[in-house]
Amino acid sequence: MARASRVGVVSHAGFLLACLAVAAFASPPAAAQDWPSRNITVVVPLGAGSASDIMARVVMEQVAKQLGQTIVIENRPGAGGTIGASAVAKAAPDGYTVLAYGALGTARALYAKLPYDTLSDFIPVIPFGQQPLAIVTAPTKYKTLRDMIAAAKAKPGAFNYSTAGAGSASHFGAERLRLSAGFEAQHIAFKGASEAVTEVVAERVDFSVQPFTTTLSLLRDGKLVALAVSAHKRASLMPEVPTTIEAGLPADSVYPFYSGLFLPANAPRAIVERLHQETAKALQAPAVRERFTALGIEPMPMTLAEFAAFFKNDVEATVALAKAAKIQPQ
Repeated sequence: MARASRVGVVSHAGFLLACLAVAAFASPPAAAQDWPSRNITVVVPLGAGSASDIMARVVMEQVAKQLGQTIVIENRPGAGGTIGASAVAKAAPDGYTVLAYGALGTARALYAKLPYDTLSDFIPVIPFGQQPLAIVTAPTKYKTLRDMIAAAKAKPGAFNYSTAGAGSASHFGAERLRLSAGFEAQHIAFKGASEAVTEVVAERVDFSVQPFTTTLSLLRDGKLVALAVSAHKRASLMPEVPTTIEAGLPADSVYPFYSGLFLPANAPRAIVERLHQETAKALQAPAVRERFTALGIEPMPMTLAEFAAFFKNDVEATVALAKAAKIQPQ
């Protein structure tokens, strides 16, 4: 009897598993269908006031309205963005923990070992947009980019630049400029863009490479001057500022800066597509477009497949830049 009972249980379990498998293929998981049914946390692995933070807050406020759910922006700065990125990579892939960032490739270049795999532990969902990086300095220091480069070459080892931290866009943007122009400069890392820019204004640092979101008010107030933008075309906000190419540097002086959304690997496809669609819709909202225009953030429309390909190429290019700059992985 015991033997017969056991067989019966196995057969019944097999029947149930078969039914569940059919149901799984017949319709999306319930969690995906109901998403979102509670608050969503968007992790920004940089400090408040950074370009990635500002983009996330502007866009996700609109997404929250569309979804009818609260979206909480959580800043988790530190360790070149890896603390916040790791938290998302290890989170449940249920669509309730999202990463807002654009410099994942830099951590792959900076650290020999990471608590996650950059290319396999995240799903690229959608880019918010891109913004030209401005090479900024104090108004009394240099009049042109050529002047600054000449000064840097004249005092090798005594020239410096500030960044929002190792691995930030300001760090790699400055390294791209330095390599292209052929000068040496000491990297001084801060915990955020505000501190980095403050040091330039106070003339304790020679220059910084920063997005307009963190420098625009200081530029307009005359406390900073933009010598050039690290982009293929001039910024709409300050069309009088030349590109690095127009200033006499080669095309490899350009460093693109962007930010976007990423989900943990294995997030349901239905949730990935829904978040992509809702964010794309939010990016077209008049309030978001006006705010982005005011900040100099340019549209970067991409499909899921296009963003995945872009992300992979960006990571590989960033690793190559780090090797060229002789940045040793820690």
